[in-house]
Amino acid sequence: MSAPEHNKINYVEFPASDLAATKAFFEKVFDWTFTDYGTEYTAFSDEGLDGGFFQSDLKSSTSNGGALIVFYTQDIEMTLVKVHDAGGKIIRPIFSFPGGRRFHFTEPSGNELAVWADRGAEM
Repeated sequence: MSAPEHNKINYVEFPASDLAATKAFFEKVFDWTFTDYGTEYTAFSDEGLDGGFFQSDLKSSTSNGGALIVFYTQDIEMTLVKVHDAGGKIIRPIFSFPGGRRFHFTEPSGNELAVWADRGAEM
C-alpha cells in the first residue's frame, strides 16, 4: 500500500444495511477481500481506492445527493451479468455517453454504483 498523498482522496465509506450480503456481492462480482473490524464495520483495500462499509439503514444514491462511484471494465456485458447474478439490481441498463458506455446498479444494501467501458470495448 502506498503512502497517502496530500490533498488527494484517500478513503471512502459506504453505509450497509446487510454487511454479509454486501461483502458477498463484492467478493463475487469484483473479487474483493475484506477485513472485519467488529460486527459493524468491514474494510477493503487495493481496489483502486481503499474504504469500508459501516452498519447503517441508510444508503447512497444519486437521487438523494450521494456521490456516484464508477467502476471501469473491459467487458461491460459480462460485468452486468455478474452484477445481476450476484444479487445486484440494474437500475439503469447499458447506455452510451460521450466517453463510452455504462450502467447503474444497486448492491444488496441499496447503494447505487455504476460501471463504464470505453466506447470501443466489446461492442
